[in-house]
Amino acid sequence: MEQNLIRLLKADEIECRVSLINEKGLSLLLYKDARVDQKILDETFGIFGWQRSHQSIEGNLYCTVAILDKETGEWVAKQDVGTTGYAEKEKSQASDSFKRACFNWGIGRELYTAPFIWLPAGKVSIQSKENRYICNDRFSVSSIQYNDNREISGLVIVNDGGKTVYELKAKGAKSTGGSKGKPADENSNKGKAAQKIPQKDSAALSKEQMDSLQAELDRTGVTMETVQNRYQIQEPGAMSKELYGRVMSALKRTKSSEAA
Repeated sequence: MEQNLIRLLKADEIECRVSLINEKGLSLLLYKDARVDQKILDETFGIFGWQRSHQSIEGNLYCTVAILDKETGEWVAKQDVGTTGYAEKEKSQASDSFKRACFNWGIGRELYTAPFIWLPAGKVSIQSKENRYICNDRFSVSSIQYNDNREISGLVIVNDGGKTVYELKAKGAKSTGGSKGKPADENSNKGKAAQKIPQKDSAALSKEQMDSLQAELDRTGVTMETVQNRYQIQEPGAMSKELYGRVMSALKRTKSSEAA
């Protein structure tokens, strides 16, 4: 089974969705939908080489994705639980649990390495409606590149008019994915690329570390709220050193607000 390496996502297989929005701009998340998972499973293992099943455990819906090991004839399975969307609860849980199980097999895992994608207000159409901010613009991935570690090293995002609104220039890129992506289908794709990182071995950060973090936030224009939302951080000063390193690495790959 080792010979079946899960390929990297192509540009037109990646969706963009607004994560946080305020009067200064908005942040985007990259994610995949269940149809992409099915396509890659078919390509990699054949239509008869994989199977999915669902199981309800204590009110939560789990999905198991099993792959046939052609050398041994055995089925190897990986499982994950889904979350509930705002509509069609059962369908939402089924789709989300399937996509999470596919992440366990490595499909789309490179999305974990995405930089903070911050679009300043000057590049998007932000409106205030009923005491909240909204944006009706649609965004898609025009091109994407990866390095030898299967990490995103180059990324171009365009709006529905084809204008580039975000660009991460590639350094030592390995491969380029496809053409311009399609807009998100909000009715059928409620899941998102998982951004939550476990906070293990928590230890209070030093003042110097917090100052460095704040300096990067100021440089990029990314808010602390955005960081907390993406990484599910309750108290920034108590995050682990490992998580701090991940956050700083992502920020350093993000353009400054002046250059954006």
